[in-house]
Amino acid sequence: MAELSRPTRAYDWIAFHARRTPDKLAAVDLGSGRRSTYAELDERVARLAGHLRATCGVGSGDRVAVLAQNTVDVFELQFACWRLGAIMNPLNWRLAAPELEFITGDSEPSVLVHDAEFAEVAARLPGRRLERGPGSAYEEAVRTSARLAEPVSATLDDVITLMYTAGTTGRPKGALITHRMTFYNAVNIGQAVDLTSGSTCLVVLPTFHTGGLNLYANPTFHLGGTVVVARGFDPDETLRLISDPELGVTHFFGVPANYLFMSQHPDFESADLGRLVATGLGGAPAPLPLLEAWARRGCPLMHGYGMTETSPSAIVIDPAHAVSKAGSCGLPVLHTEVR
Repeated sequence: MAELSRPTRAYDWIAFHARRTPDKLAAVDLGSGRRSTYAELDERVARLAGHLRATCGVGSGDRVAVLAQNTVDVFELQFACWRLGAIMNPLNWRLAAPELEFITGDSEPSVLVHDAEFAEVAARLPGRRLERGPGSAYEEAVRTSARLAEPVSATLDDVITLMYTAGTTGRPKGALITHRMTFYNAVNIGQAVDLTSGSTCLVVLPTFHTGGLNLYANPTFHLGGTVVVARGFDPDETLRLISDPELGVTHFFGVPANYLFMSQHPDFESADLGRLVATGLGGAPAPLPLLEAWARRGCPLMHGYGMTETSPSAIVIDPAHAVSKAGSCGLPVLHTEVR
């Protein structure tokens, strides 16, 4: 029997939703207060891609690094890179300058997008620099550049993200993340946590990490939902955001420390958690009392296992067994085999 060919074309999620549901709220940047519909997000992505190609000369295979705290701009840059056939290289802003110098010396970015607060260390790194923030060169580029006329026709096997590991046993290694990996993570984890186009995901994990990008932000964009990006994690503010009926947060992912600090907050028992559909957990084991505390509030913590190299979801427990199978990560997600 002839081998079945795999689908190879990668599709532009933002362009699709901009055509289908242009007025749907796509993203909320809590740091700047900017709210973008899918039409507005598509416009910003197209203009950013146009600037990166026309002014910075970014093309297929080029690396574009980003050194920024949590912002929707990271996702704009990601989707602009998709249209250019370029590769986004998120940088951990918590690292020391010599560590960032090693990573960027290895990845050789042609452009470095950075927050103003990281200008000093950015000056030591390779690549043409583009500072972001209110009134910045980044915002000017998005405002005045022409839309990218001809996006690259990509395949599912094209690399779209170069994400460096923690380097716990030596130097960080650059994990190559493809369209296929990002797409299947969106499908697999989306099914496991009941994501829909009506979902609203709150992001507090760092967007330089696969958790911040892919649990559950990119899967939410894939389905045309709403992604709310917080600049960082604060237990008081996070509980307030989850309780806000206007924001309507349905999906949240964190590490045990996030859930522990929120459970210890004096407002935890009175917080309105009723709209949460899924509360995902990863990064480390969680003690049984913490699992029980959230289960009592009607929010079973769905423990999972994954890696940067798997983009990342591999194993997730279902809500019914979140407490009774404490210590387990559950079963493999859809379309996934684990040995």
